[in-house]
Amino acid sequence: MSVLHAGPHRLSLLKPLIMGIVNTTPDSFSDGGRCQDARSAIQHALQLRDEGADILDVGGESTRPGAERVPVNEEISRVVPVIEGLAYQGCVVSVDTKKPEVMRAALEAGAVMVNDVMALQAPGALEAVAKSGAAVCLMHMQGEPQTMQQAPVYGNVVDEVLQFLQGRVRACEVAGIPRTRLLVDPGFGFGKTLQHNLALLRHLERLLELDLPLLVGMSRKSMLGQLTGREIDQREFAGVAAHLMAVVRGARVLRVHQVAAMRDALAIWNAVEGT
Repeated sequence: MSVLHAGPHRLSLLKPLIMGIVNTTPDSFSDGGRCQDARSAIQHALQLRDEGADILDVGGESTRPGAERVPVNEEISRVVPVIEGLAYQGCVVSVDTKKPEVMRAALEAGAVMVNDVMALQAPGALEAVAKSGAAVCLMHMQGEPQTMQQAPVYGNVVDEVLQFLQGRVRACEVAGIPRTRLLVDPGFGFGKTLQHNLALLRHLERLLELDLPLLVGMSRKSMLGQLTGREIDQREFAGVAAHLMAVVRGARVLRVHQVAAMRDALAIWNAVEGT
């Protein structure tokens, strides 16, 4: 699929797109507390846009391992003012949430994409998105953020992730969400050991069997720290390398914290590939 439908936007996937991460939480694993008020979050997001982000992903609840749950009203109060401000500026805005109530509020505020770590499995999530016209990213996660990294086990992680995503795509189609609005994400670091993550990256092409755009997010994650020994704020180079390897294997949307570095890497990639 070469075009993603996200509300009124038609996003070309002929070249990889960059999704910039905008956290409005005090406890996100790498930048918690940086953008706790709407003004600073909007300023940060606009900087990411100016650096080359095609999509801005606004989240109000951390999904790091062991993260605490956030009440619905608090999450809405965190993300809606930011989404409204960015939508007013003409940005392509995604909301990172697993709660149907937050999805509805975000879509009303101007979000045109829902990025859900639970792949719309929560009761009411499919209905919250179906008639909106918004794009949806369906992610695989084993377990839930509070416990997902305690003891993840798979028979074959690639097969199981593929089968899960196939099922969620079918559920979306039954609910009236066309494939032109769907992306899939293997969920690096969500209920997976380092070896699981490496197997998914090594065999990422398998997910192309879904015939849908692949979104990947490995920015600053522990897998990079395990491989390099670097602390969270020193994993930029490893993240660029990992995401470029994902692009080689078919990824079309890259969810990152540091947009400028990824943009420069993709400039070289696009020039060499002639895209």
